[in-house]
Amino acid sequence: MNASLIMLLVLFASIGAFAFAKDRSLPLQGLYASGRLFESVWIELLLGFLIAGFVDVLISPARITAWLGTETSTRGILVGWMAGLVIPGGPYLLFPMAASLWKTGVPPGALIALITAKTLVSPIRILTYEAPLLGWRLTIARCVPALLVPPIMGLLGQWIFNLFMRKSP
Repeated sequence: MNASLIMLLVLFASIGAFAFAKDRSLPLQGLYASGRLFESVWIELLLGFLIAGFVDVLISPARITAWLGTETSTRGILVGWMAGLVIPGGPYLLFPMAASLWKTGVPPGALIALITAKTLVSPIRILTYEAPLLGWRLTIARCVPALLVPPIMGLLGQWIFNLFMRKSP
């Protein structure tokens, strides 16, 4: 068991105990609500994991590391930034793919830039939701500064990751 799983189990047990203490029917209601949520997203989750698996076998780790680097690399951060701006899909695709890239040895800075770019500036989201609902002036005012954030996050994130690695036994 890793630390993340232990934390999730403790959080689940704590919330479950709190819900039970508040009202004995709440844990069952919570499980039912969880089932409804899972029912609404299971296809996206499955497709995200399948696409990440296909990317894993279709693009060799050597090719990925050639693009994104194996060490702290400004080029890797810039490629991660650009990739984050153009890849389609939401978190159901992004995080399984990022996990797959992490396992192939892509450096933290490049992954941080990719994830930040995808979450801050998603062209599909901008065109389908943000601009139609909020207008172009506000969308542009938000997106132009957001375009500059991913490489900064990649550089800072890589630096912080390296600090943690030095302090680890």
